[in-house]
Amino acid sequence: MARFHSDCIEKPLRICFEMMGHFIASHPWWFLIAPLILSASLGSGFYLLEDRMSNDIEEQFTPVDGRAKLERKYIQETFPGNDSMFSRLRLSTDGNYAALIATSDKNILTVESLRDILDLDYKVRSMVVQFDSQSFGYVDVCAEAMGSCTSNDILDIIEHKSNNIDTVNLTYPWYFSDFRRFPLYLSLGSVKLCKESSNVESARAIQLRYYLREENKTKTDVWLESFINLVSNISSTSVQVSFSTSMSMQWEFKKSPASVIYLFSITYAIAITFSIMSCWRLDNVRTKVWVAACGVLSTGLAVLSGFGALLLLDQPFVMTVASCPFMILGIGLDDMFIMISSWQRTRVLDSVPDRLAETYKDAAVSISITTLTDALALFLGCSSPFGSVRSFCLYAGISICFCYLYAITFLGAFMALNGRREAENKHWFTRAKIPEDLPSGSSNAFGVCCVGGRYDRITEREETGPTSQMFECFYGPFLTHKWIKACVFFIYACYLAVSIYGCCILQEGLDRRNLALDDSYIVNYYNNQEDHFSEYSLNVMVAVKQPFAYWDEDELKNLCISDFENLSFVNSTFAWFLSFKEFANATNLNISSQEAFQTHLTRFLELKSVFRQDINFTADKKIQASRFFIQTLNKTSTKDMMIRLRRIAEECPVELLVYHPAFIYFDQYTVIQDNTIQTILVAVVVMLVVSLILIPNPLCSLWVAFAVVSVIVGVTGFMALWGVNLDSISMINLVMCIGFSVDFSSHISYAFVSSSKSDVNEKAADALARLGYPIFQGAMSTILGVVVLSVSGSYIFRTFFKIVFLVIAFGLLHGLVFIPVFLTLFGACGKWW
Repeated sequence: MARFHSDCIEKPLRICFEMMGHFIASHPWWFLIAPLILSASLGSGFYLLEDRMSNDIEEQFTPVDGRAKLERKYIQETFPGNDSMFSRLRLSTDGNYAALIATSDKNILTVESLRDILDLDYKVRSMVVQFDSQSFGYVDVCAEAMGSCTSNDILDIIEHKSNNIDTVNLTYPWYFSDFRRFPLYLSLGSVKLCKESSNVESARAIQLRYYLREENKTKTDVWLESFINLVSNISSTSVQVSFSTSMSMQWEFKKSPASVIYLFSITYAIAITFSIMSCWRLDNVRTKVWVAACGVLSTGLAVLSGFGALLLLDQPFVMTVASCPFMILGIGLDDMFIMISSWQRTRVLDSVPDRLAETYKDAAVSISITTLTDALALFLGCSSPFGSVRSFCLYAGISICFCYLYAITFLGAFMALNGRREAENKHWFTRAKIPEDLPSGSSNAFGVCCVGGRYDRITEREETGPTSQMFECFYGPFLTHKWIKACVFFIYACYLAVSIYGCCILQEGLDRRNLALDDSYIVNYYNNQEDHFSEYSLNVMVAVKQPFAYWDEDELKNLCISDFENLSFVNSTFAWFLSFKEFANATNLNISSQEAFQTHLTRFLELKSVFRQDINFTADKKIQASRFFIQTLNKTSTKDMMIRLRRIAEECPVELLVYHPAFIYFDQYTVIQDNTIQTILVAVVVMLVVSLILIPNPLCSLWVAFAVVSVIVGVTGFMALWGVNLDSISMINLVMCIGFSVDFSSHISYAFVSSSKSDVNEKAADALARLGYPIFQGAMSTILGVVVLSVSGSYIFRTFFKIVFLVIAFGLLHGLVFIPVFLTLFGACGKWW
């Protein structure tokens, strides 16, 4: 194969970094103080943190341009609500409410249980709340229908008297009384019916809801907070009560960042300890204790600068961004370990500027590749339709740029100062000049504490530690043995098979309860709702967006009602025109013509005024648009339900629109998979381009791109096996995974290409000898940086830990096992001149 120049970028870049290292080592204090001043200035942005917080769940965790948001806008404009005629069925949002579920291990429809429930209902309705030096109660803020507060059907049926339960014959799912019908499936849960009838024998749960007006949000929020305090302090011997409000999820979600604040100190303590221990040398001069501590400080300054700069630029701060410092810590320490390893390979007798120049020449390109790929992957994530993903990627990407900047300035300057101390053979702690060898007559304790500065007299380099020697003398030759290579291929085939299986069973969607802490009171409420009220699903609106001949029986077939009802998960249809038809038949009215239909409709709407909210009239009293409702059952996934309903609406000859407030959140199912795949594919192409530019061998660059894809497939598959769904939270981590997955493989590939050895096995062993231990250090530091999140009470941060753990584990596996073996398959994989 013809060889050609492929280092036209890499070679001049190495020269530039070499010159930079020499200049920084000659003027270290400039580059030490300037980052401190810059980070202190930018860090002032943290004073604006509270003002920049943006934790609105809908805004951050649903697609910005989701289809349901446009549908909601149409519903709100076409069918505006009526404050004096509240109807839960017709809400275009979740509404403003408080809710409670009373459960019993046995039958809750007993006099004793109902007495406790009625007592609780009375306390809620009579609760007095203070607001702006005034007192108010439920009656002052409740949503009204027919001049009185909305009530709960089950309590109305027994006329708010527990003893009446013995005289009422309840039927399920509908109860009919005095020309009214009550949807008992909304009030009673885990219902047991009498044999071959719809009569209720027993139930285990009762759900009560208290809807509020939305005219004064601050006032109603105070009432909701008082409701939570009231119900949380009530105890009963006959029933167990769980509760929630329309604002509970939002309030509980905002508590998540505070739950991990204490973990930051633990994480940085662990990182400092690990860095110092892994960089510790018995030699009191050559030890890199202070460099390790400075590396941790450098990442802290990067987070301070990156976050502060964006806060000053008025960028919203979403709760998911709180996991960034854990990730930045791992990246910063990885760069530090690479630089220390390169420093140790320089000649001890050279001047400090020459040593740092050689360090930069060797290490700076390598960390430039990983920084560039990490940052680009994250910046590509800024195109996501989810606000939480955009915010995370922006904050993380900018922080990584600062991390890189401080690594080659602040950390490099400190390494130069530390190098001056080493050149003068001074003690790492006392800074006193000490002998290189143990003086005669001195004790062994003196030798341990007060001797240092030894180096290899032949190579004139620092003596390597036992772990580095293990990679050089044992692991490299072991991995390149032909039988071990065969085992590696078998292991990789197993890894790939399990990963692909996991990808096939990956679930989509964000369970909203996961946005709250594990010990939140709303988790119990959602669990009870799922356990006792999951048979019936959503009551979906179907809007007829055009004028229509509702009086024509043949035309009604074009509304596709039968198509909806033929779906296995559709239970029934509730429509104003069907009720009007029943009314006309009961009163012997002829509504088969347009004129008669419109004439009698006026009288019908006077009797059934709630249906006025389902019809949009023109100025001349013609029906411009209307809506009806279909009750769904919980027999299919929410994604499948929404998609199939929308498909029928699109294929119907009449212009229809289907909508439910929950569709705002379900829209993530329609974009999350495609958007994630698209982002990953674009990122892989970008990674390949970067690798082709900076790694002077096209074939090795392809192996780096291969490693990215392989790690992403593995992470996606194993996260499914670990119980993590594909949602906006895991998408954040998968985007981050793109950058992380290339780090270790690119380090090894670049070291392989740069090796002066001629035999491919020797090149692989040399690459592992040079970077095996630093890569292992970087992987361990990253895992230790996030391991404390495994005990977090937040699903978001636990998910972050799981995916970072998988990324690092598989990235390390590829960097130290798979890629070195795969590179040896191609003997021409050297620098192409």
